[in-house]
Amino acid sequence: MRQQWFDEARFGMFVHFGLYSTAARHEWVQNYERLTDAEYRQYFDHFDPDRFDARALARQAKRAGMRYVVLTTKHHEGFALWDSALTDFTSVTACGRDLVREYVDALRAEGLRVGFYHSVIDWHHPDFTIDWNHPRRGDDDIAAQNAGRDMGRYREFLHGQVRELLTGYGEIDYLFFDFTYPEPREGLAGKGPEDWAAAELLAMCRELQPNMLVNDRLGIPADFVTPEQYQPTSPLTRDGEPLVWEACQTMNGSWGYHRDNTDQKSVDLLVRMLADSVSMNGNMLLNIGPDGRGAIAPRDTAALDEIGEWMALHERAIVGAGHADFTPPREGVYTRGGDRLYLHLFTWPLGFVHLPGLAGKVGYARLLHDGSWLRTTAADPAQVADLMTPEGEPEGTLTVHLPVARPDVVLPVVELTLID
Repeated sequence: MRQQWFDEARFGMFVHFGLYSTAARHEWVQNYERLTDAEYRQYFDHFDPDRFDARALARQAKRAGMRYVVLTTKHHEGFALWDSALTDFTSVTACGRDLVREYVDALRAEGLRVGFYHSVIDWHHPDFTIDWNHPRRGDDDIAAQNAGRDMGRYREFLHGQVRELLTGYGEIDYLFFDFTYPEPREGLAGKGPEDWAAAELLAMCRELQPNMLVNDRLGIPADFVTPEQYQPTSPLTRDGEPLVWEACQTMNGSWGYHRDNTDQKSVDLLVRMLADSVSMNGNMLLNIGPDGRGAIAPRDTAALDEIGEWMALHERAIVGAGHADFTPPREGVYTRGGDRLYLHLFTWPLGFVHLPGLAGKVGYARLLHDGSWLRTTAADPAQVADLMTPEGEPEGTLTVHLPVARPDVVLPVVELTLID
């Protein structure tokens, strides 16, 4: 029952916001450019999110048809967006605002589920040992630096911050930990579940928030898996058992605000990715990276508005829908909700779409966006191609007759009412 809302929601918003938003050069800028704490400090000193409006963000997510939002409470840089008693490296110290509090209150006001992202990595903390992911990995004196660091103390800090988040903001629906990398690289160690005391950390989450979903990135099994920046090609399973999963995707390849990144995905592609995920019983968590002042970038706002227009007409094919045990035609994918089968047409065919195995199983067909009826016919396998008469489709095929002109929507959907 804990995951019922998640299975129904299908579509959520990821929000990456931190000091890296001010740098505007990717959320891993400190790592990529090997910046020291002193060099990175300028972004803390100039952190002024005067345009961060949690209420506007929540309303934007709701308009886009999203049912939950996930905010980075702390990314790998170690900067906390709440009033943590365990560090002064926080938004309250930097700008006098508990952004997590503002966010939680805004989501609840809009009836959206509350999700937290929390990095188990912390490049700012003095006890977090230097590994192959750390900005200081290229230093000559790594062994000497690590000799003064204590991961035991860091684990206490990590667990303490998670406890603050799970006890200070009411009921939390979702927690996305990030991330575990146990394999060694470049002659340096990684970090595995033992570095986080993952089992104990997960047990604490269960104790404090028993209804909360937790992802799999502590390196131990939890509630759902998180393919990142790629689309699976079939429903995910492990040892023959279905997995609950969510594809986390960016607008342009960057999670944090990256001013000069212009690799923006088209709305057409994003909507197809969403439908594709749901067709395989998955969710899609689509990211935005507010800019250095906290505003949603205009290019992201425009995309979300267009997605919202599509969702307003096609929501029932996504929210509450999932995988369908029918073979889709080459032109698209199916999602199913109850007795309704939804055909998402990734390509628009000439006049007809042929649906294998559905003859005698569909009582009514229509275009979902405007509710307009579509004629259907069962295949006649004896039909022989002749001039303007197409050859018969295999027995059991249902043919849906379509208008020649493609509907003026991002992704056309045919709704089929199934009969027993």
